[in-house]
Amino acid sequence: MTTAPARGSTDVESKGLKGGALGLVGSVVVGVASTAPAYSLAASLGFIVASGGSLLAGVKSPGIILLAFVPMYFIAVAYQELNKAEPDCGTTFTWASRAFGPKTGWMGGWGIIAADVIVMANLAQIAGSYSFTLVGKLFNDDAISALSGDVFWSTVAGLAWIAIMTYICYRGIEVSARLQYALLGIEVVILVVFAVFALVKVYTGTAESYSLTPDISWFLPFDLDFSTVIAPAILTAVFIYWGWDTAVSINEESDDPGRTPGRAAIISTLLLLVTYALVAVATIAFAGVGTDGVGLGNPENASDVFSAIGPDLFGDSAFGGIMLALLYISILTSASASTQTTILPTARTALSMAVYKAVPESFAKIHPKFLTPTWSTVGMGIISAAFYLLFTLISPTLLSALIGSVGLLIAFYYGLTGFACVWYYRRTLTATFRDFMMRGVIPLLGGLMLTAVFVFGLIQYALPDWLTDENDENVTIFGIGAVAVVGVGSLVLGVILMLIMRWRSPAFFKGQTLERRSDLILAGEHYPVGIRLPDSEETTVIARDLSNLPTGLIAVDLETGKRFQKKKRGAPDTTDAPDAPDAPSGDSTP
Repeated sequence: MTTAPARGSTDVESKGLKGGALGLVGSVVVGVASTAPAYSLAASLGFIVASGGSLLAGVKSPGIILLAFVPMYFIAVAYQELNKAEPDCGTTFTWASRAFGPKTGWMGGWGIIAADVIVMANLAQIAGSYSFTLVGKLFNDDAISALSGDVFWSTVAGLAWIAIMTYICYRGIEVSARLQYALLGIEVVILVVFAVFALVKVYTGTAESYSLTPDISWFLPFDLDFSTVIAPAILTAVFIYWGWDTAVSINEESDDPGRTPGRAAIISTLLLLVTYALVAVATIAFAGVGTDGVGLGNPENASDVFSAIGPDLFGDSAFGGIMLALLYISILTSASASTQTTILPTARTALSMAVYKAVPESFAKIHPKFLTPTWSTVGMGIISAAFYLLFTLISPTLLSALIGSVGLLIAFYYGLTGFACVWYYRRTLTATFRDFMMRGVIPLLGGLMLTAVFVFGLIQYALPDWLTDENDENVTIFGIGAVAVVGVGSLVLGVILMLIMRWRSPAFFKGQTLERRSDLILAGEHYPVGIRLPDSEETTVIARDLSNLPTGLIAVDLETGKRFQKKKRGAPDTTDAPDAPDAPSGDSTP
């Protein structure tokens, strides 16, 4: 195979970020905290169970959550493998550009940015509302608690949270990580206590009259219709896992950029699966899936199931009051933590896009002291605040449409990452069985799964009666389901912005700043044959003596399966290939 010269994958400090700031534990914490387990379940579990008062997955919701884990794990594997080749903070943007070209890569980056900006409105709403709920509970002041339902004051509080978390992200990745340790610890402990408390009440017969006893069939959703139930439910369930990729987007600030972020992504998804399965089963068992009382089928409970269930679960005793306050704290810390960790990947995606001149170069500015993106971070906060205000002014009800819309965008850019992994490594997929599975089969299946749920979910989301408000009126835009309009509309906006940037900054779109590339293959007597896209304009062959192999990149001999990597002067070989010590080495990057 041939390839154009490119910068080495170990050159991860070129953007000015603070390298080595996070280890594996810190990366896992950021990855899990980014998903905001308490907030995600509170905001989405009701929509997995039912939609607009009509039963959707019902008691099979834990099975949907388990099913949604499969493509999430598969895509996490794709992230891990691509990160080994190029630990760039642009993640999907960079990898898709390398594999498919600039236009596809730009849309991948936009998918990340759009999803993060949209979800910030929902996060800010939850954080703002719970701020008053918690303060009112702590001071036993119903007047303060009532402000949680006031659109004006909850919006003011939400904007304040966006400003605070933007500032923390601006101050540095280490400050952000230390805060996440505390917030995540509170959140997980309270979620586990909530689940245990609910299950004890169910099994001791002291729960609600409509409570249910957990059954193994809850994890088997295969008797549900795929197009009308499973696909849209999975799109919502995907939302609760979304965020682990933050661990990869901060790869340039980790202690081992090529290995630590990928491992953190895998560990994060596994930890989330266990947490979500426990809490979802306990919540459904206690509340049931009907429309009475705190039932999860009740539309009034859909947007915040924990707030609806909490008072009935913990009761009016002093202990119950303390537990309820702790539950509110967990949701508030969850939403605020996710507000912060949503800003992190978006700022770094914008930074990477700016470095490669795909967006205005001002977004590439780095703070000289804090070593964080300046314009990218502040810009993310300002744009998120503006979007939140816009949706609130149009109709606060539209905020409930954002979860599904974000699910569409997640499926889009996660799926694209899976396909990018397969195509990037297409030349070496058969080098080993491990490569064939981890770089080919698993990422491809993840991409195909997410593509299927995107298509079928979009069809359902576009139905006028898919989402209804408290007055049982359809939530639509131009007569089409608001969930579909916001999701697809954001992608259309991305195409428009891409065309503008193509006109203003042609270098990136001509492939001059971020070249197409795939896994490097050591030159033999003949060029390798196989599937090719009309992108093969590479002119440089990797020589047998590695004289033109960029430092840090790996070349693979297809005949023997051996991997070769040049060394920097005086540095040990860092490749994880078992036969690397036999490879020739060089003194400098050509």
